[in-house]
Amino acid sequence: MQLGEVAAWHLPTATASSTSQSDIIAMALAAATATAEQRLEKSAVWFDSDGVNCAADLYRPTTIGGISPCVVMAHGTAGTRDLGLHAYAEGFARAGLAVLVFDYRHFGESGGQPRQLIDIQEQLGDYRAAIRFARKLRGVDPNRVALWGTSLSGGHVMEIAAEDHQIAAVVSQVPFAGIEFGRATPRSRTATLKLLAAALLDGLHRLLGLQPFLVPLVGPATSVSAFNDPDALETLKVLAADAPTWRNAFAARAILALMKYRPGEAAPRIRVPILVCIAEADTAGSVKLAVRAAQRAPRGELLRYPVGHFAVYTGEVMHRLIADETAFLRRHLLG
Repeated sequence: MQLGEVAAWHLPTATASSTSQSDIIAMALAAATATAEQRLEKSAVWFDSDGVNCAADLYRPTTIGGISPCVVMAHGTAGTRDLGLHAYAEGFARAGLAVLVFDYRHFGESGGQPRQLIDIQEQLGDYRAAIRFARKLRGVDPNRVALWGTSLSGGHVMEIAAEDHQIAAVVSQVPFAGIEFGRATPRSRTATLKLLAAALLDGLHRLLGLQPFLVPLVGPATSVSAFNDPDALETLKVLAADAPTWRNAFAARAILALMKYRPGEAAPRIRVPILVCIAEADTAGSVKLAVRAAQRAPRGELLRYPVGHFAVYTGEVMHRLIADETAFLRRHLLG
């Protein structure tokens, strides 16, 4: 195994691969140059996932003829594609890559009842369906389809890449690699117990055939919500202003399933290059498990950023990530 690890904005803390810090900076600058040259077109498309229509946006670079690679991407947890993903999709497309960014069933403009339901197996199924759709698109090379995921979907892309060896490359950003029990979090013990109680109540709702018991995705420190650190609340307020399809709610039963989900364990079975981008001050996910996944992936690369989980969706940090991830994708998809 070779693990290329650098600290973003700093000199490398370890250089165990042939890709040096200077190489990465040069590739990022090349990607930025390409970004300035490419024009793109965006169109709304739909694909079927187990009989449910999933909504997606397809971005294509218009100044590149012939066959192009494609990046398939979706948000984490209860996020929708209009919640801050357009900047990433546009960045990749302007660098010469087609991009398919979709909403899971039960969310956004996709179908599926009940609404706001996070079902891990269904979300994995939606990724598989999106990949099948992308591989059949006119002008897309089916052998150069890459995956991109963030937060919960950062774990999903590990699972999918471990089973689909035709995937060309993977970007896993601030990934949910599993729950690290005993890890310190901003949530109080009382708020944690209330969240677990809400999850059990929603589980009962499912058994009785009732509508889901919804709780906020983000909220104040004492709230019954999935994320309650101040950065989460402020960032989601900013993103929500441009995300008309997003709702700050999800079915609480998902908490029980997430406690058993450990997608980081799939890392040793991922044969293709995978870039894992971690936020060193992440309180929403386990940095330890994310680093471990990168280290166990045979072709894993690791980038560290001195920020929190939600900083990756706005401002300078987001632009740095787009540049780094674009350089990685261009290196493995465009040669």
